[in-house]
Amino acid sequence: MADLTPLLAYRWSPRAFDPSAELTAEESASLLEAARWAPSAENGQPWRFALGHRDDETWKRILINLPDSDQGWVRHAATLVVGAHTGGDAERAAYDLGQAIAHLTVQATALGLHVHQLTRFDRAGLSTELDLAGGVRPLVVAAIGRLGDPFTLPTELCALETGLRHRRPLADLLLA
Repeated sequence: MADLTPLLAYRWSPRAFDPSAELTAEESASLLEAARWAPSAENGQPWRFALGHRDDETWKRILINLPDSDQGWVRHAATLVVGAHTGGDAERAAYDLGQAIAHLTVQATALGLHVHQLTRFDRAGLSTELDLAGGVRPLVVAAIGRLGDPFTLPTELCALETGLRHRRPLADLLLA
């Protein structure tokens, strides 16, 4: 494997979060600041975020819009962040939001935190629950926290959590 910064090499998306760990205000601010400095087309910065800390109202409103199959493990995350985008060019805005979430994720790794991104959720329900303005489109929910015990997960999730990470070979990613 080519030389890769540890911030990228050790990043992964766990499902086992420590249910007692919390993010500090400084950690939360650092994550959002990293996202704020992400590149965007023509510096449009079309991303918007909703941040909920475990058991506050925003966190609960986000959690109930996730699939039941994910709520069981996501409920242990210290923080849930909704990433949404605005703007007329939805494709470009979604790309820019992805950059911001990637920056947030790398910053989380630098802080010893982990992020698991979810794109399966009730977008309309979440928009209603968070009273999002028209034109603000939620695209991702990021569960953030410190690692928990993978053996507390259901068997099939524990196997995913404790198995080896696999990535496609680089050659498979190159267009001919």
